[in-house]
Amino acid sequence: METSKITAAEAISIVLGIFVAYTLVALPRSMLETTKTATLINLIYVGIIALLLTFLIYKLLLRFPGSDIVDIAEYLGGKTLKTFIGIVFIFYFLFSSSILLRNFCECLKIVYYPMTSLIFIILTFIIVICITLHHRFSSIAKVNLLIIPLVIISIIFLFIANIRNFSLDNIFPIFGDGLYNTFVTGLGNLGAFGGITLLYFLPPYLKEPQKMKKIYLTSIILGTIYFLLCVSIILFMFISLMYTNQIMPLYSAARYIEFGNFFQRLESIFLLIWILQMVCYLTIVAKISLSILKKITNIRDEKPLIFVFGLLIFAISLLPKNYAVSKFIEDYIYHYMVIIISIFLGVSLLILAYFKKRKKKELKADAQKPI
Repeated sequence: METSKITAAEAISIVLGIFVAYTLVALPRSMLETTKTATLINLIYVGIIALLLTFLIYKLLLRFPGSDIVDIAEYLGGKTLKTFIGIVFIFYFLFSSSILLRNFCECLKIVYYPMTSLIFIILTFIIVICITLHHRFSSIAKVNLLIIPLVIISIIFLFIANIRNFSLDNIFPIFGDGLYNTFVTGLGNLGAFGGITLLYFLPPYLKEPQKMKKIYLTSIILGTIYFLLCVSIILFMFISLMYTNQIMPLYSAARYIEFGNFFQRLESIFLLIWILQMVCYLTIVAKISLSILKKITNIRDEKPLIFVFGLLIFAISLLPKNYAVSKFIEDYIYHYMVIIISIFLGVSLLILAYFKKRKKKELKADAQKPI
């Protein structure tokens, strides 16, 4: 088990890292495609639901101090369930991050490197990830904590600098295609909250477990605000993006920023920051996946497997035949994976483990009663 511990701020930045990573390519656009002009209202709605789910996860995890969901699965169903849950989450992390890497690299190729082979662009990320994975989890978390504020600042700057390009008429009609689409069909946007997945694995890493509630709730609140900021930029600037295949909408918004003749093309600076954040995200999920594998196989050192994981990410990222396929997976399949695995499976397992523990306590209390 990884023994390095992380602070509350580092833990929050790790969860925010997932929110950020998926907004850099196409997530704001895919949410707009679902709920149209009602997306801001829908985000507040699903954000409240995500916050309630997070509070439930926190309360259930409190019953198992210092344990992650793999440990809890072992308590509930022994080694068989532990192995199954471990494999499911390893698959989830590797598959989703690989497809995101593929889409991000496709965008980089289109925007900056049209003459470069996609394989070489992906391979560059893989090499950096493999090198970074040799460091402790706490060291990776510290670097992520340095980069996340830069990303947040870049998005806030993007919002403020583009206010003159905003059209508030784009928010009408307020409820988009209607109340049903906003509050029922729009529940699918809950799949954007992939950061919930990491909440199941943070307890063993926390330096201050007593701050777990603050960490969990703050992460989701900040993530929701971040989503609102990103979607607002796209909605107020490019209403037509809801009906097109525009790549990297936030990057497109950055190209509109100009401050005289000496401050133009600032999108290159933004893209550099976003690339660093993408590397941090990919490294963190790979590190957690390695930790899960180490736990379910009882190997002493996961470092020899780093190269294997790098090859797996590389191979999975090349599976889609083209950008259209990988884009479809990220826009739709990923959302369902979050809802089914991260929310339904994860919460169900915690609830069952909670009832099993309570039942044991009741039986123990009954056995101790005088006859």
